[in-house]
Amino acid sequence: MFNFSTLLSEFITLWVVIDPIGTLPVFIGATASLEPRLARMVAARAVLTAFLILLLFILFGQVILDALGLGLPSFQIAGGLVLFLFALTMIFGDGKPSHEVAQVEKPLSDQHVQARRVAVFPLAMPSIASPGAMLAVVMLTDNDRFSMAHQAMTASIMTVVLLITLLILLAAAPILKVLRETGAAVVSRVMGMILAAVAVDTVLKGFVAIGVIPAF
Repeated sequence: MFNFSTLLSEFITLWVVIDPIGTLPVFIGATASLEPRLARMVAARAVLTAFLILLLFILFGQVILDALGLGLPSFQIAGGLVLFLFALTMIFGDGKPSHEVAQVEKPLSDQHVQARRVAVFPLAMPSIASPGAMLAVVMLTDNDRFSMAHQAMTASIMTVVLLITLLILLAAAPILKVLRETGAAVVSRVMGMILAAVAVDTVLKGFVAIGVIPAF
C-alpha cells in the first residue's frame, strides 16, 4: 500500500526537477514568432518527447547501473550531489528561464521546421526532461528497493506532472502575463531550495546505506 506522504514526496520531487513554471518563459521565447496553432503543437510535442525520454530512463536506467556494476548507495550519493548542484544553479544562477531562453535559435523561415526543432530543444531537453529529472526517475524506480507496483506509481505521478506541465504551457500567455519573468524566477528559486533539501536527504540516505552515519 502507498501512503499519502510517499505520494506527496514523489510528486514534489518530480514537480521540482521538471519545473513546469520555470519552463514557461522558455516556451514563450521559443514560440513567440509562431502561430497559436503551431505553438500549441510545440507544447504537445515537447511534453510527449520529454515523457518518452523519462520513460526510457525509468525502463532502462537500472539496467545501465547493473551493467556498470554500480550499487544504489553510490548512485544515491552521486545523484544527490548532482541534484544539489542543479538546485544551486536554480537558486544562484541566471535561472532556468534566462539561461534556456538564450538557447532558442533565431526564427526559421519555415515555421513548421522551427516548431519541430524548438519542441525538442530547448523545450523537451533540457527544460522539461532536465538532467535532474532523468536522475530523479532512476532513483525513484530502483529495482532493488521498489516493487513493480511502486515503479508504476512513480511513472503515473510523472505522467500527471507532465500533463499539468502541458496544461500550463497551453495557458502560457495569460499565466506569464500575471507572473512576469520576475515572478517565474522567484518560483524557480523556491523550487531550487526544495530540490536542495531533497538532494541532501538523498545523500544522507546513501551514507546510511553504506554505514557511514547511523539511521535517522
